[in-house]
Amino acid sequence: MLRGMATVSYFADDHAAAQAWYTEFLGVEPYFHRPGYAEFRLGDYQHELGLIDRRYAPASGDTPGGEILYWHVDDLEATVARLHELGAKEYEPITERGPGFVTASVVDPFGNVLGVMTNVHYLSVLKAR
Repeated sequence: MLRGMATVSYFADDHAAAQAWYTEFLGVEPYFHRPGYAEFRLGDYQHELGLIDRRYAPASGDTPGGEILYWHVDDLEATVARLHELGAKEYEPITERGPGFVTASVVDPFGNVLGVMTNVHYLSVLKAR
């Protein structure tokens, strides 16, 4: 059974530029890197975000899409504004999905869909920890 998100992988043609962009957005350096791969540990559970040189990516189409992993954030509007400021483009606007569940997603400058949300369930699990 699924126990939790371990690593999400984003791909980029310009790996160095992607690493610099995510370092700027996240405010932390990757904890692990080698040529073509960098990994950040993030958030309350130290989930992993991996940046991979696109030459190692499985074959896919040229348009962003597919699954969206949403990262919980404390201030959704400020996070989306910061992403836009850094050059990300809106994929899906801020949308209320139900009481306490609000999502948005962007396409980063490297063609990856990045989802962000406020999620009361996440906060209740965190509080119970």
